[in-house]
Amino acid sequence: MDQRSNSDLLMQVIGKGDSYERTRQEARSLLDKHGSLHALFGAARNGSGCSSSALGPLAAAVELYRRRCLEQLLRGEALTSPSKTLDYLRCRLADARQEIFVGLFMDTRHRVLAAEDLFQGSIDGACVYPRVVAERALQLGAAAVIVAHNHPSGVAEPSLSDQAITRRLKDALALLEIRLLDHFIIGDGEPVSMAGRGML
Repeated sequence: MDQRSNSDLLMQVIGKGDSYERTRQEARSLLDKHGSLHALFGAARNGSGCSSSALGPLAAAVELYRRRCLEQLLRGEALTSPSKTLDYLRCRLADARQEIFVGLFMDTRHRVLAAEDLFQGSIDGACVYPRVVAERALQLGAAAVIVAHNHPSGVAEPSLSDQAITRRLKDALALLEIRLLDHFIIGDGEPVSMAGRGML
């Protein structure tokens, strides 16, 4: 396991030929100001909370990692285990400051055809339209769909509205002979699988 501190690793990302001491101070200052890597990555992704020029390289590193996760997901292998799916969903949603609703569209062998952001909302909700999800699934020729969204509060427990939209999505897709395989909710801890909870 890499023994470097968060500050040392952050220095590697933001170092721009400045003096070692200046880069070290900036890395520590960013970590102190934001309090956690989660908050710092969120600020970098959203381009807010700090005017530091260091956030540009950090945002690029975060985006590269997100693309690497997406690339793995789209390799054409069947999704036989939720771990690869969850790696991508955590990477995509964990640090977002507003709710984002994502769809993974799959063929009959559960290979991912596309992974797309479908809806965005505020810090505590997003309007989700089953018709839009169904139309996109038809456009892509999908046989199955996994959806996910984040809870910026960090609490991944499904709300009543999460349960209601899951039922509506399942019903809408079933009319088109498309299976809704799962609805994941991403928070600070372990993601919640609504299928795993028997809510699908």
